[in-house]
Amino acid sequence: MTNYVIGLDYGTDSVRTVIINATNGEEVASSVFNFPRWNKGKYCLPGKNQFRQHPIDYLQGLEVTIRGCLAEVSEEVKQNIRAISVDTTGSTPVAVNKEGTPLSLMDGFEDNPNAMFVLWKDHTAVDEAAEINDLARSWGGVDYTKFEGGVYSSEWFWAKVLHVIREDAEVAEAAFSWVEHCDWMPALLTGNTDPLILKRSRCAAGHKAMWHKDFDGLPSKDFLEKLDPRLADLRDRLFTDTYTSDIPAGTISKKWADILELPEDVVVGVGAFDAHMGAVGGEIEPYHLSKIVGTSTCDMLVAPINEMGDTLVKGICGQVDGSITPGMMGLEAGQSAFGDIYAWFKDVLSWPVGEILADTELINKETKEKLSGEILDNIIPKLSSAAENIPPGESGVVALDWMNGRRTPDANQALKGAVSGLTLGSDAPRIFRALVEATAFGSKKIVERFVAEGVRIDGVIALGGVAKKSPFVMQVLADVLDRPIKVARSEQTVALGAAMFAAIVSGIYKSVDEAQKAMGSGFDAVYEPIPENVKAYQDLYEKYGRLGEFIESETIS
Repeated sequence: MTNYVIGLDYGTDSVRTVIINATNGEEVASSVFNFPRWNKGKYCLPGKNQFRQHPIDYLQGLEVTIRGCLAEVSEEVKQNIRAISVDTTGSTPVAVNKEGTPLSLMDGFEDNPNAMFVLWKDHTAVDEAAEINDLARSWGGVDYTKFEGGVYSSEWFWAKVLHVIREDAEVAEAAFSWVEHCDWMPALLTGNTDPLILKRSRCAAGHKAMWHKDFDGLPSKDFLEKLDPRLADLRDRLFTDTYTSDIPAGTISKKWADILELPEDVVVGVGAFDAHMGAVGGEIEPYHLSKIVGTSTCDMLVAPINEMGDTLVKGICGQVDGSITPGMMGLEAGQSAFGDIYAWFKDVLSWPVGEILADTELINKETKEKLSGEILDNIIPKLSSAAENIPPGESGVVALDWMNGRRTPDANQALKGAVSGLTLGSDAPRIFRALVEATAFGSKKIVERFVAEGVRIDGVIALGGVAKKSPFVMQVLADVLDRPIKVARSEQTVALGAAMFAAIVSGIYKSVDEAQKAMGSGFDAVYEPIPENVKAYQDLYEKYGRLGEFIESETIS
């Protein structure tokens, strides 16, 4: 019999499910569900960097995509599905009651954003993150940020929890515990949502919640007490143990087996974040930087634990034993905005489409809609085509990629983006090229930090939407990094990574290495640096650095 596994990938805008042949990695079915509430902008206030997601979107996506996949396959495939593994964005925690139900699924909290999942890109907790950093360095005890790169971010667990409980007394009172999205989905599927005993992800806890075996788990109650007594109290209702994603969370409950029409012996794996499972799906290997290049970037690297020794890389998103590949040290970095910056510029340019074209009486409604769609669909491709023909440095425009703050190196979500060197000749393609170069320069800062801290990089692997769809962006990135970049062939590399872990937890394979060799899809493009561009970018990169120093000094002052 051929065995099949399911990879469930919760992204920012949608959830994707794939059914994979575990023998050879062939995708036999796929389905995508766009989150309806999220796509209407509900519960979000971009001006305040508030981004929340309702669990109903997640529940609907779970059912629609799995049932959608099952509708595409034979009965034989359905009966031979062995396991499901789940990845999600993160840190994306939610307040839950004693049963592990998100508060937004309870009466009285249905439309309260603070009772919903606090999405990874939510930056409402900038002040709380700064408070955590100040205390970690000054309280006289253990610096609990030392395995988190030495800088705690507003994108992470404790800062978000602290912000919500201070802002919303009702949620603070009703919240028995808090659970990451990547932990809640497997708990839901197995029917074990009790926050005191559900299996917590090593990936999420280590990178975002300051969990470490040297601390005997989470930060001490003494430390948390100094932040807020309610956090110290909460610690007893969280967890001590964590699990890598090669461990089963349990077996699917009869309830969810019936709802999803799956066999009742399907194994459910411990969850993890999308970038970490995506790195596995993209066939990460030691000392190769795996870049998920999409709305933001997540940069993953694995290294043998004995070779890492006592090395601590400053300013990254943490280093955690087994967070990517069990048995290896997993290191995470990334940029808070990448493709989001291009989308922002598209929105700026398309403002007249929504505000002027929509009101014109010169054409009928049908023509307006067609014209609007054609313009919006072609802005980025046309900009890319025009920008590609502009030599590096020709325009004199230099941009800074901090429109959504800076994740790494050295997290600071209070920072803002900038564009310098503008003249009356600075047209849209020239500004767009500067924005693309800025995102590449941000990636170079990350590579330089790893190398400066003693962690070598032998290769670069790219995956994600931008990597697959934009040769222009990828060539600029290769030129700026002065390194070849391999692009993973699979269109659903993250979901494929989840499927690989499903194959491991069900016992089909014994290790990540075995699963990758059997199920990996290889690479379909390699971008080589262009020598003359590499040289031109050295000068621009220095200007980018000086612009960043100025903006950061102004922000601090």
